[in-house]
Amino acid sequence: MIEYKMKLTKEQIGILNGEKGETLKKILETLVLFGDIFGAERMVKVTHPMGHLVTSFGIPLLKPLYQTMDEINKDNLMAEGKFTMDPRPLDYENVKCNFLEKFVFNKILYGKQKDYEEQLTKAGLLDEDSFSCTCYLKENGNRPHEGDILSWSESSAVVFANSVLGARCNRNSGMIDLFGSIVGYVPEFGFLLNENRKATWIIEVKTTKVPEAQILGSAIGMKVMESVPYVIGLDKFIGTELTDDNEAYLKDFGAATASNGAVGLYHIDKLTPEAKKLGKALIADNPSIYVIDDNELERIYRSYPNMWKHKDAKPSLCFIGCPHLTVSQLIRWHDSIKLALETSELKYAVLSVVLTTSPKVLNVFKEKYLSYYEDLYSYGVTISSICPLMYTNNPLVHGKAIITNSNKLRTYSMARYYKDDDILKILVGKEVK
Repeated sequence: MIEYKMKLTKEQIGILNGEKGETLKKILETLVLFGDIFGAERMVKVTHPMGHLVTSFGIPLLKPLYQTMDEINKDNLMAEGKFTMDPRPLDYENVKCNFLEKFVFNKILYGKQKDYEEQLTKAGLLDEDSFSCTCYLKENGNRPHEGDILSWSESSAVVFANSVLGARCNRNSGMIDLFGSIVGYVPEFGFLLNENRKATWIIEVKTTKVPEAQILGSAIGMKVMESVPYVIGLDKFIGTELTDDNEAYLKDFGAATASNGAVGLYHIDKLTPEAKKLGKALIADNPSIYVIDDNELERIYRSYPNMWKHKDAKPSLCFIGCPHLTVSQLIRWHDSIKLALETSELKYAVLSVVLTTSPKVLNVFKEKYLSYYEDLYSYGVTISSICPLMYTNNPLVHGKAIITNSNKLRTYSMARYYKDDDILKILVGKEVK
């Protein structure tokens, strides 16, 4: 019999003894061993039972994943509060592919997608429209409260939940997220503990205007890596209330800190929940300090490499929205693209442009701003709920000159990063160095 380091309750011991079936035993056993590795002293109850899963793509090579899902389905196990998923990898209607690209997507990369989604549905997938990396947005129905214990994965979702909502979750991997949601417990370590939520870095923002969220997050992520930063000076640009616009800003900022580094929690002075309550008491003794001014942000921006096969190629495809866009961001991009086209006396963007957002956010956008939705398509812009990163996994796509305003997509693909203003210039045919 396996000896566990942590203290377990009678119920948990009973599960490990097989009292609720072999599959649930294996699930809890995995979580306990996982917790033992990180020094967890106990398992704690998941208080926000709706999970979020990162593995949303049906790659045929993931055979152990499908075998595990089969066991879960066979024993009729489900997540207590159901779960949401990261975005689907494909959308042929709005992100065009040629015959060979479709062949690779359908037969090699994501050939198990349909079967996998059937397994997910049986295990507790919330609904058909629950595929988005921004599950925490109000429209998407998976928004925890401050202090809630989660069993989530997806780095950008976890960092938002921890930082902006004040919930508690570690940066879990695929299947660990589902296991915690099914058994209802997670090991207590990392960001679930007060002492690990203290900041060991002070970030002093001394720019002359609001920093572009993706570049500021990138700079901080690359500097602090997995540490917790406390950001001072940002409130003078974005205020001290969590408005929809501020949540959109922090969504993109946090995704960049998590992908360009490994940040799972940040505090914004006078703005995020714990910072508003505790202030600088959240800062640990002898913190490191990083000062960010206009020159530092420009240095970071200019440091991003051009990974295109043909360095001087003209951009052919643009992805905007990784993580998925909010309603307010869709409105802003509509207004910005419209103005850019009118100023340049153009009717259409000169390259393919894809705005990505969640299915439920898109439904709200179409309901409230139908004319904007129709405008965007008339400009040659499409709206999709695809995961841009999953699209760029296709080796036949690697030769395309893709641009983006997402530091996450830039980091995990060959897409080239541009500032929002520069993207608007490129969309109307202007050259940007």
